[in-house]
Amino acid sequence: MKEIWPRFCFVLMCSLFSCSQGRDAAVCTWDLSGGHTGVIDYIPLNSYGFCQCSLMQKGVDHYLLAAPGSTLSEVKIFDLPKKTPVWILKPPADAKLGMPMCLKLWQPLSCSRALLLVGYEDGSVTLWDPSEKKMLSRLACHDEPIMCLDFDPEKVKGISGSSENVLSSWGLDKQQNLKLQQTMSLVNAGIADTCIRQDKKILATAGWDHRVRVFGWKKLKPLAVLPYHTASIHCVTFSDHVVSSERLMAAGSKDQRISLWSLYNEP
Repeated sequence: MKEIWPRFCFVLMCSLFSCSQGRDAAVCTWDLSGGHTGVIDYIPLNSYGFCQCSLMQKGVDHYLLAAPGSTLSEVKIFDLPKKTPVWILKPPADAKLGMPMCLKLWQPLSCSRALLLVGYEDGSVTLWDPSEKKMLSRLACHDEPIMCLDFDPEKVKGISGSSENVLSSWGLDKQQNLKLQQTMSLVNAGIADTCIRQDKKILATAGWDHRVRVFGWKKLKPLAVLPYHTASIHCVTFSDHVVSSERLMAAGSKDQRISLWSLYNEP
């Protein structure tokens, strides 16, 4: 379990408004327009856990930020740029979910309200309706704390990784119940991060074994193992924009290096 704790995470959203998150219990917002590189605001989180925040754009200059709360299983959702907590989500006292380990705000294609997926310390993924402060569904899909998750609103399907050697995919039925779809066993334990590429064709995972792994998103088919880093990989992401027919992937590691990759791009 000790590899969980060095995790450092960051969140980025659009080219002009960005957020960064570190181990200092705060989120900073940045103005990148017109060549600026300064911090424009600072949001204290009152939490020193290891949960990566989630940022979602709701409109022009309007965002929602989901972050761990001040008590054990609590999640707060802030309205940005006002920094106002609009919802505080608390599971029932007898749920015993532990800490929130990863968060994903998303919006169904058929409605305008935001929903939230939370991966908890007990190995379960939970779907919340923040506007109702209601837990809609819960799925126990890992035996160890969930370290990361991502979600595809088009396929209504998600992926999660944990401190064990299992990658799990799951989906939502028409009643918004979480259902396990597939599990993939890995050679080595520990997945710190996972990301589905924007074209919904591949996903990547960041491994404690110093490897980035690439899978086909449709059937979780293993496509590649990328050896470069010399320490645990903490985060992996794909660029939002395509440049010269390429959509780059970036991985950050405990070895203090960031690697950039071009792979499986459209011809």
